[in-house]
Amino acid sequence: MRAPAKSSGSSSPAVSTVTDVTGTADTDLFRLMAEYGHEQVSLYQDPASGYRGIIAVHDTRLGPALGGTRFWHYHDDREALVDALRLSRGMTYKAAVAGLNLGGGKSVIIGDNKTTRREPIFRAHGRHVESLNGRYITAEDVGTSTTDMEFIRAETEHVTGLLGKSGDPSPVTAYGVYRGIKACAHVRYGSDSLSGKTIVVQGCGHVGYSLCKFLFEEGAKLLVADIDPQRVKTVVQDFKAVALKEEDVYRQEADIFAPCALGAVINDKTLPQFKVDIIAGAANNQLAEDRHGQLIEARGILYAPDYVINGGGLINVNAELHGWSLERARNKAGEIYDTILRVFDIAKEERIPSYQAADRLAEQRIAAVAAVRQNFV
Repeated sequence: MRAPAKSSGSSSPAVSTVTDVTGTADTDLFRLMAEYGHEQVSLYQDPASGYRGIIAVHDTRLGPALGGTRFWHYHDDREALVDALRLSRGMTYKAAVAGLNLGGGKSVIIGDNKTTRREPIFRAHGRHVESLNGRYITAEDVGTSTTDMEFIRAETEHVTGLLGKSGDPSPVTAYGVYRGIKACAHVRYGSDSLSGKTIVVQGCGHVGYSLCKFLFEEGAKLLVADIDPQRVKTVVQDFKAVALKEEDVYRQEADIFAPCALGAVINDKTLPQFKVDIIAGAANNQLAEDRHGQLIEARGILYAPDYVINGGGLINVNAELHGWSLERARNKAGEIYDTILRVFDIAKEERIPSYQAADRLAEQRIAAVAAVRQNFV
């Protein structure tokens, strides 16, 4: 998910707080918080387990901040902090455009996500989450699993993605992306049918595989690539796809490119190579920089903003929080079709790139709901 640019027209939370185990403040930390518009950052360490974690709460005007826990080996603490800030702000916008009553948050655990000593680390993280008294709700993310969420659950109720509940969000995420691709086809071709369209899918993991299934069932021709040859082999066998070499992905002539793996795939190196009409996929942070959103538009390529089209995962987690059925969650993810159309309408009306239109839509909802709440305080 691309971290949305801060709008000069959006109102920032009135209070910013930072908490760590020593109670000290870092002036650089407050500067970063101001830059990203955050309400709160909490730093916590537990020497006994080796846990070192950061929770960033961006905005709670729509509801409690929700966002996954990322377990990653960062180069330094500042990189970890910036990642938490950037991702949590993106979650605010993702929840807003999805029509959910949630704010944006994110947590990162600094360390080796392949460690087998997981219970003490994630129980310490659970205590960290609990210390925020419900302002932040966590879930799975990169480097974590449903089993890790169960360890967190031993210390706090403010966790989702548990075993036997919403679990793996991939199918719902993929369905939302599929519906978003159909909306893009409607805008570009005048029909949302994908039958006969050639679609390059980069990334054949859980989301990519499920997306290929939906596309195949509608009659699309699939060209696929992944760093894992076995994943490619499975998709080729199951959906009659054609395997591509990784180096051929960006220069492949096709109707649609669906990035479902790495971020920053729209960059100075790849931009000149694209030979597609539409870029719409599940990957987060697809634009290496904001300017690439303008450049892709200048090339006449229709771009579906990533945090809009991949919002099905968040919708799936919201379904668990509110006890929705899988069918209701899937139907809600299907509304991404209409949201994508609205984004393109705003882009056309205001003559701005689609990534800016998505930010505008999110900011409008946050401001509208915040105003209503103020009137009833």
